[in-house]
Amino acid sequence: MNITRATLALLAAALALPALTALAGVRPFPADALRGKMTLGYFPDLSIDGKARQFSAAGRIYNRDNLIQTSGSIDGQDIVVNYTVDGAGYINRVWILTGEEAAMTLPTTPPAVPVTLTVTTSGPPQPRPVAPPAKH
Repeated sequence: MNITRATLALLAAALALPALTALAGVRPFPADALRGKMTLGYFPDLSIDGKARQFSAAGRIYNRDNLIQTSGSIDGQDIVVNYTVDGAGYINRVWILTGEEAAMTLPTTPPAVPVTLTVTTSGPPQPRPVAPPAKH
């Protein structure tokens, strides 16, 4: 099999990426990430800061090396995490934090989102005509 140097370099870079992320110190988290203490239950159940929550169907947990980890392989309670919430209120991404990351401040509750309601009226409801029964 003829493997070029470029292919080997690409493979080495892909394998080294998790290690480089760990060396970088702090991972970049989304702007909408929140902080909490997570305790896992039977999937998809979990609690964050003592409040019952659920993972979304595509929920992911990232370990301290930024690799995906299954919920069944996590031991412990009150694990300090950053997490994001999807539009339906489910937890969709969780990052288990290193000590350095946990020392950084991050909001623990989502910011209040102003809601604008627009009400339109087209007049009172009109009665619908009822068709006479069919004759056989």
